[in-house]
Amino acid sequence: MTSSRLLVPVSESKTLRSTVEHAVRQAVEHADESDRPASVHFVYPCSQRLTFERESESESEEIRTARSLLERVTVWAEEDRGDDEEAVTFETAMVGTREYLFSPSDYADALVQYARKHDLDLVVFDPGFNPLGTTPLLPPLENEVRRAGVEIQEAPVQRERRTPLLVRRATLAQFLSLFAISYGFYLLLAGSFAAFELATGAISAGIVSVALWGISLTTPLKPAQAAVRFGRFVLYVPYLLWEIVKANVTVAYVVLHPDLPIDPEMVEFDAAVWSALPVTTLANSITLTPGTLTVDVSRRHFTVHTLTPDSRDDLLSGALERAVRFVFYGRAAARIRSPLERQQTEDEE
Repeated sequence: MTSSRLLVPVSESKTLRSTVEHAVRQAVEHADESDRPASVHFVYPCSQRLTFERESESESEEIRTARSLLERVTVWAEEDRGDDEEAVTFETAMVGTREYLFSPSDYADALVQYARKHDLDLVVFDPGFNPLGTTPLLPPLENEVRRAGVEIQEAPVQRERRTPLLVRRATLAQFLSLFAISYGFYLLLAGSFAAFELATGAISAGIVSVALWGISLTTPLKPAQAAVRFGRFVLYVPYLLWEIVKANVTVAYVVLHPDLPIDPEMVEFDAAVWSALPVTTLANSITLTPGTLTVDVSRRHFTVHTLTPDSRDDLLSGALERAVRFVFYGRAAARIRSPLERQQTEDEE
């Protein structure tokens, strides 16, 4: 079943990323076959009604979560679509903001109304979709939407396990990737390509790969995507080194200045990066840059110690964050607002 106009309800889940990829791939295939542009609408059903009084106050936690999730989904979708922006367009929205969504029929009504208003043909459900968080919602919701006369499809992705396994099945490509990384790291530390180092490195990498095959690199490996990210990372390294050099000069000036013009302060912000590796990369990049030190990271909430006002300004301007997003999510992610702009928007609202 393919369609050129898709509706994808989203909520936080471990299968959401794969669902987005499936929906975008289906839209791209339909656009290629029909030679007509396709459209995918990602919507977040809000269980909390927005009143006039609430809209005039600072936005609720659910609304902030919705905005963040929709931004993340858009970055994923644009990465999956590639450079052909005219083939597939994306829309995001929050639905159900004018009523209370409680039962599956309430959620179905909100989704069906949106689908009919925007002339959407198919609703693609994430197998992990569950905006209520506790009570399973998907089976009765699918029945309600189908009963309303709207076509549905459940994304053919692997459902998340309630109790994840420590050791999982891995592919030969993942084994070889782990071997290559371990072997390369060994030779880098050895600093030599002598026969002895090559032999002992291969033995060590083999032992590591066999021992950690089912634990490390257990996510599906996409060689093309990995190669693109590696290329972006190669561009990122000199940029990071340049930022470190500039920060060193600034800190040296402050330390050598007779008045010692420091103004230490803790800064907290939510970074627009997701999953462990991008978050770790950003945290370490901040720490490597003199004048800033990552003190704590909880998911994507950063607590950073800054030494001077200039270091705070550089941090909140989002240059490093934008560069990390470029490495992992591509050029489209650069359009996401900086931490300072996101904070200003929240204050205005």
